[in-house]
Amino acid sequence: MRSAQEGRPSLGKVDAAPESLPEAKTEAQSLQAKVSSPDPAIVRGSPSTHTQQSKGPENRLPVPYEKQSLASRIAEAEAWETQAFEAEKRRSSQFRQGSIFEFEDAPVKQKSSLKKVEASEKEKREVVSNRPLWANKAEYIFALVAFSLRPVHLWRFPLLWLHNGGWSFFIIYIFLLFLMGIPLLFLEMAVGRRMRQCSICAWSVIGPWFGSVGYSSFMVSFITALYLNVVNGWILFYLGQSFQFSVPWERCPLLKNSSGFDPECARTTPSMYFWYRLTLKASDSIEDSGPPVISLLLPLLMAWCLVGIFMINGIKSIGKVLCVLVPLTGIITVFLLIRSVLLSGARYGLQRLAVMKVSAMYSITAWIQAGIQVLFALGLGFGPVVVYSSYMDQPSNCLSDAFVVAFINLGCSILAMPFIFSVLGFWATVLIHNCIEKNAELLLKLVLQGKLPQEALPPLNMPDDPNVIFTSWLNNLSQPIKDLVLPHITECNLEKQFLKVKEGPTFAFLTFIEAMSFISGSVFWSFLFFLLLLLLEMGFMIGLLQGVVTPLQDTFPFCKKREKLFTAVLFGLMFLCGIFFIQPAGIYYIKLLNGYWMILPVIVIIIFENMAVSWAYGSRRFLAELGPLWNRPIQPIFNCLWCCVCPFVLLVLFTIILIFLSLKTFTYVAWDSSTSKEVPRPYPSWALLALIFIFLIVTLPILIYFVYSFAHGIPFKPRSLDGPLTSSKSLSLSSKAQTKETPQGGKETAGPPAV
Repeated sequence: MRSAQEGRPSLGKVDAAPESLPEAKTEAQSLQAKVSSPDPAIVRGSPSTHTQQSKGPENRLPVPYEKQSLASRIAEAEAWETQAFEAEKRRSSQFRQGSIFEFEDAPVKQKSSLKKVEASEKEKREVVSNRPLWANKAEYIFALVAFSLRPVHLWRFPLLWLHNGGWSFFIIYIFLLFLMGIPLLFLEMAVGRRMRQCSICAWSVIGPWFGSVGYSSFMVSFITALYLNVVNGWILFYLGQSFQFSVPWERCPLLKNSSGFDPECARTTPSMYFWYRLTLKASDSIEDSGPPVISLLLPLLMAWCLVGIFMINGIKSIGKVLCVLVPLTGIITVFLLIRSVLLSGARYGLQRLAVMKVSAMYSITAWIQAGIQVLFALGLGFGPVVVYSSYMDQPSNCLSDAFVVAFINLGCSILAMPFIFSVLGFWATVLIHNCIEKNAELLLKLVLQGKLPQEALPPLNMPDDPNVIFTSWLNNLSQPIKDLVLPHITECNLEKQFLKVKEGPTFAFLTFIEAMSFISGSVFWSFLFFLLLLLLEMGFMIGLLQGVVTPLQDTFPFCKKREKLFTAVLFGLMFLCGIFFIQPAGIYYIKLLNGYWMILPVIVIIIFENMAVSWAYGSRRFLAELGPLWNRPIQPIFNCLWCCVCPFVLLVLFTIILIFLSLKTFTYVAWDSSTSKEVPRPYPSWALLALIFIFLIVTLPILIYFVYSFAHGIPFKPRSLDGPLTSSKSLSLSSKAQTKETPQGGKETAGPPAV
């Protein structure tokens, strides 16, 4: 568009384009003045016109015709003016706020239209400003770290180290962390900041065919939160029992009106009895259902109330809470670590850190376990990473943030290993000492009764190291005496006892609790340990529930208007649904969902997230839009990782896990009240059908939406790849930058795309 100083176009140029007449209105006004002027000279026309008219009679035009010509030309000018105004209106509607002030000298009608455009831009920016941001980057990092530091992942890492070759497993883990863990974490963080929307809205804009991916991650977070907050209820129950001077899981309870112990507890350990019979009131099988355990109802309600208090004010309160929870978690961990390495037997546990089995490098199981640990330790696929990142200011470099979060998570896992191995070494040592003492007492009794010869009399004083002394004495016996002794004693093997630890909630509520009861001052250390578990689980639950609350608020505006009421009602409904998992058979349903169901849908979600960015949106385009914002180019290796490496690794991982699960017998560990022991039982067929049904509810909408999009001709790629993608619901905060106009062409120069 030419400016007014470049010259006004002649009205005789009828073929001129409307865009070439920015001063059409001025010319029309001058012509109108000529028509209405009383001066005869003006009525006769200009001097040039009069000269032309005097050249011949055939060229003389009557005055009425001249007036008619002027009127028609005025009408044409007004038509051109209208067209130019409409074109200018369309052009100005694409300008940013800064370009509006370039038209201060425009006509009044154009100024009014530009004011309307400016008002619409302000309304859009009000939508952006309504979405809160983290107060600082530390809150954002703490939120992601808190979500990734779930207790089960912290103690699962040392157990995988223990059973999969030690340092060999660590090498595999580091390799997969850089190969797919950090790239996929960077992908989710970048999508959240790029779109500044929840997981449901973001993926539907990134890839039109991937609209159901956000729904699937929302459903996974919702279902997982229902039963995982029950774990917080267990922790609160144990935390309340820790205030007793003698913790109840330290010794068996006495029978009513009797001085004897409960025979069911006498057949097992006090910690196992307290867990199954007094806390869970567990049934003997999953088919034996019953009413909810009343003693767990109040702790479960308190768990939901705590999470609700932390999240009632949205992201503002969450950031402040997590800035306290995460550092406090680190302080408590350091205290427990210092205390654990001073325990007797801790040295044996720490020796396991030096183990390395090269053969584990060729084990498919080790690679699969490491891959699962990488994905779940970083919290990928659930949605909170995208949600948390959507509240972060966009110019921040999310690639460096991804490395920071991954390294903090890895550092916490490494820090937890000496603590866990020290406690396990102490636990195994104490149990072996008790086992040897019982064997010595039994042999002494048999010798006194004359059932065994005097040569079978064990050493009576073993103060230093009972395991070494008793084992040495037993090995020095003659073979005939040894054959008489062995049938009467229990095998006490320190290494086998150390390797008996299992994954899942029983690790914390059985093994660790039993170990804490052996420590002097067990009340204080038990309280500190459960406080640590509560802080870690709360950090994870806050993130998980934020992946439920934010999509609902972004999808349904009325949920955002009544944020506190909506949060209270939602958590109340989820509390009522969670009561199902505190029935006597509830622990078996939790094991079914946590052990067999969660893995597959999360991997499916991550695969489709990767496809949406790398294939639908285009990884080259996505990375190209990130680079200018950070004033540095992004290494092209991420394009290769997103397009080729990560999809291949994820598909192989999903296929092998699916094969393993199809060949595996679905079993669970149940409590047998008749023998007071844990026994394996197979899941019934209806439980497996329910598992498949829930899996299809979560993942099938992704495939259905794919078919729907293909059938209705919805493009696979979002819009055109010529320009940066802009979300229709959430504009970038950096859009406040003004557009610039080049001197020659006057074309708009877009600022760098926001991520």
